[in-house]
Formats: sequence, C-alpha cells, structure tokens
Amino acid sequence: MNYTKFLSEESKNRQPSPIRALAPFLARKEMISLGAGAPNPETFPYESMQLTLKTGETINVDAAHFEKCLSYDLTSGFTPLNLWLKGLQKTEHKPKVDYGLTVGVGSQDLITKALQMFINPGTHILVENPSYTGVLSFLRSQPCHLVGVATDALGMVPESLETILRDWPINNSSSSRPSVLYIIPSASNPTGVSAPFERKKAIYAICQKYDILILEDDPYYYLQFNEDRIPSYLSLDTDSRVLRFDSLSKILSSGLRIGFATGPQALIDQINLHTMSTNLQPSGVSQLMAHELLEKWGYDGFFAHVKKVASFYEAKAKLFLELLDEHMKGYGEWTSCDGGMFVWLKMLGGIKDSKQVILEKATAKNVLAVPGACFLPNDEITPYVRLSFSNVTKEQMSTALQRLASVIQEEADANGVVIENTK
Repeated sequence: MNYTKFLSEESKNRQPSPIRALAPFLARKEMISLGAGAPNPETFPYESMQLTLKTGETINVDAAHFEKCLSYDLTSGFTPLNLWLKGLQKTEHKPKVDYGLTVGVGSQDLITKALQMFINPGTHILVENPSYTGVLSFLRSQPCHLVGVATDALGMVPESLETILRDWPINNSSSSRPSVLYIIPSASNPTGVSAPFERKKAIYAICQKYDILILEDDPYYYLQFNEDRIPSYLSLDTDSRVLRFDSLSKILSSGLRIGFATGPQALIDQINLHTMSTNLQPSGVSQLMAHELLEKWGYDGFFAHVKKVASFYEAKAKLFLELLDEHMKGYGEWTSCDGGMFVWLKMLGGIKDSKQVILEKATAKNVLAVPGACFLPNDEITPYVRLSFSNVTKEQMSTALQRLASVIQEEADANGVVIENTK
C-alpha cells in the first residue's frame, strides 16, 4: 500500500534525528564512535541486577545486556525484546503480511503517536461510541473531529460503520471521508465486551471497501475469558491496513510502561521518527526486566502465565456479576463482560446524567465509578458508568454496589420514579 495519502503534513515532514540515525552503526564490533555524546557507563553506580519472582525463583540478569540497557539504545527498543515480541506476534496471530514492530513507553505512547501522524486540521477519525477515555482525551486536543460509530453487546456495529462511510459527508461536513478507524476489539474499555470473529471480518471488509486503516488497540486481548481467544484484526489482515497495539501493563506490570506496535513497516518507521524527536526510546531497564523474564519463560511459559491472569479476572468478574444481580436489580442495566476488568452499567431511576450523580452523590457515600460521559466521543450526557472489579475484594464489591444502589434509590425518589424488580 501507498501510505503517503494517509499521513498528515506534520508526519510527512518528520526527519530522522541525525544522531539517532547513527545508532545502528554502533552494533559493529570494529566501530570506533566519536559521534553521539553518550555518557560513559563507567560513571554509572549500578553493577548488576537480580530479579526475584513470586515463585521464589531468581533471574541473574545478563551482564552485557544490563550494561547495554543502562545506556541509550535503538528507538525501536532493546533488540532482544523486540525480536522476542515479533516472535510472539508470529506465534499468536500468524500474520499474513510482512510486519514491523516497535516498543514504546506503554501502548498509549504509541497510539497517540500513530493517531497524530494521520491528523491534519479538520481530519475526521472514526471511533467506537463509547471508547477509551485516555485516547479520546488526546484526540480532543488535536485539530480533528471524532465520528462515533455505534456499539452493542458485541462491540462495534458493522451496519453503523457502513452507513457513516456510505452516506459521507455527514453533518454538512466538507472534509474528506475518514481514513482511520480506532477500535478496541477485546474486552473493551469501558464496556468489557469482545467483538466475535464474524463481526471482525465484516468490519475488516468494510474497511477494505472504503480504504480505511485500522488501529487495533488490544491491551485486554490476553484477558479474554474464553481460552480460545478470538482472532485479531492483525490475523485477518491481507492488505497491510492494520496497525496493532499491545501492552504488557495488564499481564506483567503497569509500572514497567511497555507497549508495542505491530504493523506495516512504513507506519512503524513514522512512529519511530516521532519518538526520535520526543522521548528518544523506551526505558532500557524496564525492557530488560521484561525480556529476561520472557526469555526465561519462553512462549509456552508466557501463554501459561496469561492463562492464569485471565482466570484470575474471570473469577473476579463472575463474583462481581453475581453481586450485581444481588444488589443492583432494578437500579441498573448491564451486559456481562467476556474479558478484562470492566462492566458498563446504565443507571436507572430516571437518572439522565451519571456524571453529576457519581461526582456529587456517590462520592459522598464513598463509592466511586467513572461517569460514562468520559467515554463518549462527543461529550453527550449519559446515564452510563464504568465499573471496575479488578482491585476490590468480595466485601468491597458488595458494599460499593449497595452504596451505589442507595444513591440511585434517592435519585429515583427525587424524580418520582418507582424502582421495581429489586430483590
């Protein structure tokens, strides 16, 4: 594909950092560098690193790797980690097209850089309605317009996407039809639902028809509760139109701040050009910690670990849904999640604006949820809230839901609404 037509003028104008562009030459053993002004490792106070796992096992970090990761390294990430992750993508997704990979400071670092390379003033970006608030917050700071695509209990609705693209322009827009779709297909944040494979195929076909690039943000992919994970858009891709984003935050450690982007090398290169001029590279020590563990595990060990993590959240979700049935019947409506950490709940009792109720009434009773308006692309008023069960005990879940139900009851009384079908 020719990706130039998708790129913003800003992205087209990006040039490699003159100093960063020299980094690959440093890999030559015979090379004597008088180039980049990197600090001398002899001045660093760190001598070695050892990792202790919860199993009691220890990992003595490779000395040469440790020394390398204390210094500046490639923009695309610590090479052994980059290669391990490329192998993971090949093993898990079996891409049908050639692909590149780059490591970032969490997946959101890479997602925002990717989105920015497609945005000129007035650009329209397709997003789910609702969608992840972190990315929406970034997009609202950009000179673009958000086009919300309807979702249901199975994720994005293909017919909604088709209608928007077929009937463009909408709302008297004079701008070109959108060319980029941002989507969270697995255990979506905030809804907790995953798109089935048939629906993914339908959406991919629509994107082929209208020449749309798909930005697949999939941090909860390995937190699907079904052991047979739903294949990704990357696995479907035959046109090199998918740019996929993964995260180690949900499965290793959020504090490591490691994400990775996989997709057409031309687009990966553009992300790297952006990184060269901003944060240079992801943390070497964080990458080393991740690599040494992943290398010890191997792919079989990794898959065993994510299975255990998914099972942990599945048990949490089952308990939370049981408590919702116990405490929230008549007070809310919700869809069962099939992965991840979230439930998307509609507050009843005549409540129209969950933001006001949550931030004023619920917090006064010491219960907190995220108002649904944070996840809507165009700042609509909504009765929805996102509930997370990832870090609360059974007792805390029960108490919080009882408090939330009492808030809704008080609002219903104020609105003259009779709550029915409660326990």
